[in-house]
Amino acid sequence: MIYLDNGATGGFKPNAVYDAFNSAVRYLSANPGRSGHRLSVTGAELVYSARETLADFFGGSPEEVAFTKNCTEALNLAIFGTLKRGGHVITTVYEHNSVLRPLSALSKEGIISLDIVSPDKNKTILSAIEEKINDNTYLIVTTALSNVTGTAMPISEIADVAKKYNLLYLVDGAQGAGHIPLSLSQGISMLAVAGHKGLYGIMGSGALIFKKGLRIEPILYGGTGTESFNLIAPLAYPDKLEAGTLNLPAISALKEGVKYVKANFNTFREYLYTATARLISELNKLANVKCYSTPNDGGIVSFEINGLSSAEVADILNSKFDIAVRGGLHCAPLIHKYLGTDESGLVRASIAVQNSSKELNYFTACVNKIASGNY
Repeated sequence: MIYLDNGATGGFKPNAVYDAFNSAVRYLSANPGRSGHRLSVTGAELVYSARETLADFFGGSPEEVAFTKNCTEALNLAIFGTLKRGGHVITTVYEHNSVLRPLSALSKEGIISLDIVSPDKNKTILSAIEEKINDNTYLIVTTALSNVTGTAMPISEIADVAKKYNLLYLVDGAQGAGHIPLSLSQGISMLAVAGHKGLYGIMGSGALIFKKGLRIEPILYGGTGTESFNLIAPLAYPDKLEAGTLNLPAISALKEGVKYVKANFNTFREYLYTATARLISELNKLANVKCYSTPNDGGIVSFEINGLSSAEVADILNSKFDIAVRGGLHCAPLIHKYLGTDESGLVRASIAVQNSSKELNYFTACVNKIASGNY
């Protein structure tokens, strides 16, 4: 099968990731940091080394890297962990439901007020955000890169606005991490990442990286292996935010994935942008096909075929041509409403640097067959 669903989960893993996972499962069965014996200590050292690797890549320090099971958990931790009752939050139409649902739940319960902004012909996303800031605003939340269109947010500029008004800025790096430069040095307060997409880790891994001195309250309580006499969560980070047993095999794999990305970042970024731009250009030449993506760093190519729903197109590509893509709303309903594609959704081909030109040419030919009714 030709795998073009990397925006959901990366299909390729380097050998170092497999080796790290297998080694942790086979040789490090002990709970990291919970006991004083050699296996437990070795596991704890590996977890700390992974924190150092992520801190080096995304900025910050190891103590401000909290591991989660995915980016959704990291986003919820950031949103609920910095909650200010009666406060005001600003986000955008580009967001994934991992942002929209927790914020909407808080808004519906009257705990916060919420503004969801969109760009228009007179307003950029940056100016739309700044226009909504009021005396109660405490948090801005944006994606790094849209999982539907591939559109990148002006992160440094939004961070400057947040700093100007003394606001927190949370970035959803699920699609951007590993593809575009993301660092706390850009002025980001909190960065949530998924391990299993552009960072080449496995499912079950994610992290919240946050600036030093930021107070984040836990959303999960339990054992941490530290301060066990206290019936409240530990004061020290990241222990405060990591109750329960960590997923050591996934964390070990993520460490190697991040190292792999860092070693190849510029080469991968150049290839992926070029391949994405070329695929968009070729699809735009086809009759009855409309692309909603412009060239981007994330490998996101979303399109529709006139007269067919996105689910139908995805099914045909799977069943007739052995190609994996995703059809639907991609858990980001408001950007579809903004684009006018909320009824039929879009077909998303999300490519990786491991997808060859031959594969992308075959994909284009298959889309052309479907669009012309010759499949």
